Amino acid sequence: MDFFCIPLICGCSTKISPEGDQTPRICPRCHNAAVSSAKSKEFFEFCFVPLIPMSSKHVWLCSICRWEVPLQQGWEPQSVANLPMQPGGYYPQQPQPGWQPNQPQHYQGQYQGQHY
Repeated sequence: MDFFCIPLICGCSTKISPEGDQTPRICPRCHNAAVSSAKSKEFFEFCFVPLIPMSSKHVWLCSICRWEVPLQQGWEPQSVANLPMQPGGYYPQQPQPGWQPNQPQHYQGQYQGQHY
């Protein structure tokens, strides 16, 4: 009698497709003009073939840092239409309302969680 094993692989994957107005917007995390609206769909997969759609949602998605947030009524990332373009497409962070220039700021370091 021989033993024959067939591996069966199953799981869930997410497919993202652009939708709606594709005007670039500024990412709150990386400050690049790379945010656009998209539809995120989660599928059940069997042997890498998407079979059953599990859920879907409309999101804002940054194509550079992969920041993602669900679409909300009355809120959207800042449009680039009224800001001057910086070299390389980078948009510096805009000061928040109530910000004072003499307040100390703490920046999170890139390595080992150091504070600068």
